[in-house]
Amino acid sequence: MTSSIKPQFRTIDGLRIRFAESEPRGEHALLLCPWPESLYAFDQIWDRLAEHAHLVAVDLPGFGHSERRDSLLAPRAMGEFVIRLADEFGLENPHTVGPDIGTGALLFAAADNPGRLRSIVLGSGGASFPLELGGILNDWVVAPDVEGYRAVDPRQIVSAALSGIGRYQLPDAVREDYLAAYDGDRFVESMRYVRAYPTELPILAELLPQIETPVEIISGLWDWAVPPSNHRYLNERLPRSNLDLVDAGHFTWEDAADRYAEIVTGWWTEGYLRA
Repeated sequence: MTSSIKPQFRTIDGLRIRFAESEPRGEHALLLCPWPESLYAFDQIWDRLAEHAHLVAVDLPGFGHSERRDSLLAPRAMGEFVIRLADEFGLENPHTVGPDIGTGALLFAAADNPGRLRSIVLGSGGASFPLELGGILNDWVVAPDVEGYRAVDPRQIVSAALSGIGRYQLPDAVREDYLAAYDGDRFVESMRYVRAYPTELPILAELLPQIETPVEIISGLWDWAVPPSNHRYLNERLPRSNLDLVDAGHFTWEDAADRYAEIVTGWWTEGYLRA
C-alpha cells in the first residue's frame, strides 16, 4: 500500500460501516468506494487528495467491508445514506467523490437534497437510459436472476472484474482486501444495486436537469463496462457539469491515478466554481 489509509469502523444507522479519515483541513470531502473494490481504491491518490481537503472515505453498506442492508442496495436509497454519512461525520457542504456505484447515489443525493453537497466527482457508473452497459456488467444487470452466480467462487468473479485494471499492479494487500470484501454471498447480494438500474435510471433521467450541484465527470475512453456514452449523456443533461475523457479503461482512479488526482484537486480548487 502506498498511502496512509487507516481503516476504522463506526456504527451508523445501526450498520457497522468501515471508513478512513485524513488529517483535518478547512475543506471536507466524502469519498465513496467503487465496486467490486473498497475504500482502498483511493490508495494511490489518498495522500495527494489529503493535501487539499479533510477526507472521509467510506465502504458503502453491502460493499467493501461494511455491513449490508438490502433496502439500501439501490442508487436512490444509497443516496439518502450518503447524506446520513455526511451528517454523521459532521461534513457540512462537502465535496464528494463517487466513482462507479457512487455515480447514481450522488446524483440522487444531490437531486433529493439541493445545496447539501458542494460538488460531485463521478464516473465509470451506469447513468444513461436506455441502458448502455457492456461485458459482464451488462450480464449482471439483465440476467433473469442471480441464482447461477451463487455457485461460482466470488473470488473468481471479482478477480475477473479486476482484470480490467491494465496499467497498475495492485499491491497484494489491496487485492486481498477487495477479494475478502465479497466472500461468501456478499458479491451476489451486492449485485442487487446494479440490478436496480433498469428501474431507477429512468427516474434519475427526469431529475438530472434539476440538479444544480456542480458535477465533474471522469470517463475512461476505453471503458468496456460503462462506455463514455453514459457520461456524455450526463454532461448533456446536467446544468452545471464538466466532462473529462481519460486515456484509461473502467478503473480510471487506479489506471490513471495521477491524472485522476489532478482532475479532482483542480476541480476542488476552482473547477467547480466555473461549472
